[in-house]
Amino acid sequence: MDIKNNISTFQNYLNDSDCRLIAVSKTKPIDALQAAYDEGIRHFGENKVQELAEKAEALPKDIQWHMIGHLQRNKVKYIAPFVHLIHAVDSLRLLQEIDKQAKKHERSIDCLLQIHIAEEETKFGLSKAEAEALLQSDDLKNLKHIRIKGLMGMATNSEDDTKIRKEFAGLKTFFDKIKIGISGKSIDLKELSMGMSGDYKIAIEEGSSLIRVGSAIFGARG
Repeated sequence: MDIKNNISTFQNYLNDSDCRLIAVSKTKPIDALQAAYDEGIRHFGENKVQELAEKAEALPKDIQWHMIGHLQRNKVKYIAPFVHLIHAVDSLRLLQEIDKQAKKHERSIDCLLQIHIAEEETKFGLSKAEAEALLQSDDLKNLKHIRIKGLMGMATNSEDDTKIRKEFAGLKTFFDKIKIGISGKSIDLKELSMGMSGDYKIAIEEGSSLIRVGSAIFGARG
């Protein structure tokens, strides 16, 4: 797998958009990440806390680490000192734990609310109504060490581009709606994280600001 050429292809593709690339490096060895870093990649995403923490320790300190997988509350403490953005926040209780751990390190942690937009029942995420209620809640106002920077969604795993486009477009419409209608000290809605190796082109066309790409850069997981 030619990481250099793959990254060059993405950089050329993204030149005409406002979207940024997150290299999803789960299960990949340090030397593969270093090769991507050497090609200018500074945003890396991981699904698992232990792997993220180990790689952050081993790699250059100017990397911005994204936790993109489902995050358990009891593991927040391991990434709280350094994580750049947590993508998959799906409950108030998780936000409260992130806030608690961020306070210990005298920092604020940026988060995205994960919205359930796919048909699969196995996908995590808030409904749009739940997300709206959370954003308007007094409980959120009490959190001083987190910022809600936007939304994240995963489309149905499908060959049907029309279905995928509809799901992404629906999330973008919801994002635009709440961006206008909801505000607060801990809310700064700027990021829309949607699109992976198989559907990133559709996601960009529908307004994604962050795409999470693994296999199209590093090759399929072994």
